[in-house]
Amino acid sequence: MPVAVPTARAWSTADPYATALRTGRGPLFLRRSDGWLLPLDVERWCAQPDAADRSALSACHGPTLDIGCGPGRLVTALAAQGLPALGIDVSPEAVRRTRAGGGTALLRSVFDPLPREGRWQTALLVDGNIGIGGDPVALLTRVRGLLHPHGRLITEAAPCGIADDLDEHSVVRLHDGTGVDGVTFPWARVGPAALDRHAAAAGWVREAAWSVEGRRFVQLRGRHLAGRPAEI
Repeated sequence: MPVAVPTARAWSTADPYATALRTGRGPLFLRRSDGWLLPLDVERWCAQPDAADRSALSACHGPTLDIGCGPGRLVTALAAQGLPALGIDVSPEAVRRTRAGGGTALLRSVFDPLPREGRWQTALLVDGNIGIGGDPVALLTRVRGLLHPHGRLITEAAPCGIADDLDEHSVVRLHDGTGVDGVTFPWARVGPAALDRHAAAAGWVREAAWSVEGRRFVQLRGRHLAGRPAEI
């Protein structure tokens, strides 16, 4: 059964997100249809990389694609380390901020045609971006097509304190805490155990996992390369 292209472009028309990025602060939430709110850490996204971010950055090698780059703190840090890095985001404000900070970014969805398809050595899916499109298997399958066959994916699961087996798929909208809502779009949240299942279904295997300051990261490589050295 064909998979519908997820509507990640909803972020590009969500005014609460653009406003939060322009000001560099929240409040900003993902709001489910039942009224439940998930706080989004805008201040951290707009700050310099913290210890948890640096642990993910240290795992990046070669040309790196940051999927859902937001205001660009990771893209900019990678460029400062001398690594070619490109951010993509569906929010014009996110792309503007990334470029203003010295990073390189394009206004694209991960499901759009992208530069260097099949040649990226590292991809990043952090800050909850495993949820893009609401279908982690479709997203992880797409990312495999973007990476060099020996490439790696650094992704972030739901934080410590959330069930390892969390596997939530819902329709949400961005909400600014004062009554202003963005448009609805599909989203997912997964714990590390659920991430492993989705990764396996998309042809990945876990190569490493770690946690820093309550955030949990998983490094993936193609299943056919498990246990083999990189030949990029």
